[in-house]
Amino acid sequence: MMMSDNTKDRAARSSKKRGSISSLSNHEFWRKEIHGRTKDSTSTVSYMDEPSQRDDVSRLTVQMENTYQLGPPKHFPVVIVNHILKDVLTSYLQVEEYEPELCRQMTKTISEVIKARVKDLMIPRYKLIVIVHIGQLNRQSILIGSRCLWDPKNDTFSSYVFRNSSLFALANVYAVYLE
Repeated sequence: MMMSDNTKDRAARSSKKRGSISSLSNHEFWRKEIHGRTKDSTSTVSYMDEPSQRDDVSRLTVQMENTYQLGPPKHFPVVIVNHILKDVLTSYLQVEEYEPELCRQMTKTISEVIKARVKDLMIPRYKLIVIVHIGQLNRQSILIGSRCLWDPKNDTFSSYVFRNSSLFALANVYAVYLE
């Protein structure tokens, strides 16, 4: 029995993508598969000719070696970051009135803007944590604390407090050096 042209085309396309090695010759393998008869002693090994996309990505990964650099080549610029905090808080909150829902959104927006502006300074090997608090200014006091593992030689922070007639804002940027 002969295979039709469509069957041959489909078989050719599938053999480009994947194949198998059999103990039978190709002719015998096709004949046995078409007639539905198989031997118990037939063994096949499947393989893949075309690499998957994940294989390409794993080949492109570059293994980096340790630098054995124990301190930062450039220290975190606290004064410049303080200016960024002052500029961002003033520009976003100068004319704003305290509204809880608006201030909730503004804390997220302001923290993302500050983080982007500090990242633009391109200070290598520092992890940045930006926290912004906005509250109503109504003759009350507030105490805000934070704790973390700290290397006083390399780690640092910047902080700025903004006030207008109806609200206050506190922005902190923590810079933790990654060895």
